[in-house]
Amino acid sequence: MKKTLLALVLPALLAGCNPSDNDSQPPAPAAQAHEFLVQLSSGAEGIGARPTGTEAETRAAAWIQDHLAGWGYEVQNQPFTYTRGGTDRTSQNIVAELKGQSDRVILIGAHYDSTGEKKGSEGATDNGAGVAALLAVAEALKGETLPYTVRFAFFGAEENGLNGSKAYAASLDTDAVAKLLAMVNYDTIAGGDIVYVHSAHSDVAEYNCADPSRYSFDPKVRDRLLAISQQTATPFAIHPSYSGYPEGETGSWSDHAPFACLGVPIAYVEATNFTINGEDGYDGYSQSTNPALWDCYDDATKSACDRDSETQWGKIWHTEHDRLDKMAELFPGRIEQQLGANTDLMI
Repeated sequence: MKKTLLALVLPALLAGCNPSDNDSQPPAPAAQAHEFLVQLSSGAEGIGARPTGTEAETRAAAWIQDHLAGWGYEVQNQPFTYTRGGTDRTSQNIVAELKGQSDRVILIGAHYDSTGEKKGSEGATDNGAGVAALLAVAEALKGETLPYTVRFAFFGAEENGLNGSKAYAASLDTDAVAKLLAMVNYDTIAGGDIVYVHSAHSDVAEYNCADPSRYSFDPKVRDRLLAISQQTATPFAIHPSYSGYPEGETGSWSDHAPFACLGVPIAYVEATNFTINGEDGYDGYSQSTNPALWDCYDDATKSACDRDSETQWGKIWHTEHDRLDKMAELFPGRIEQQLGANTDLMI
């Protein structure tokens, strides 16, 4: 029988407590995750948009590092360079590790940069939510000794080419790769209508790996997270098969891809909606059926009333809708609920 989150944290919270000091107890991890999301993605109350390569992206990295160090983690700041548009650019990954009884590693990653700021996006769902959940998990687990080592990786410069995760994966020697049991990618885990979990694609050609012979599309990490989620109030879904992508499989467009190329089993969690016949078909890029996100949505066809004239297509990521104030209007309570569920599940 698996312990629930409450079974794990209540003894620690209640030890030595009496009614007079209950108010001093730290917030639950789910609530803490939402507070981190506000601090990171709200332009009014925190950092706000974090465009790749800007001072705001650097500030976000320092903010993440300060939290982890404050909780007692030994934090690695991994600067890297990459080329974009013929220009050399820099960013950094922030990595912390919770040593376990084994040196075999479960790696959990999320990118902290954002895009779409010219349209008004503040990167709340993409990917403030993933960062906030990972931080809350790191805080909740601090000081624990788990069966395996857990590594938290916050990647920079994802939005213009997965540069952070590529740099981190390239920095691992053969022994370090061999110790990686799993990589879980938290990218846009809240906001869309349905929370999905994916494995890598069964066709290695989709991932363009430098050494295809090392590639892994083993779905065991996806399937394990799927099974755990069924015990929660927000079970994950597996997307149905659609053109080019078999059931439950995803492409190489997020930070899980470099690790699949190294032969590490991956799982990728995202909130979207694969039931919508969107601008490019059933591909998950139309994230919601909310009529406010469409010029005209036809519930019968799960598509635009007029596909030739539609301009919005239900999209959240990279748009003016990807900010906490807008999401609160469109989906009251959804961000809190999905973010909290993903935080509790990972713990």
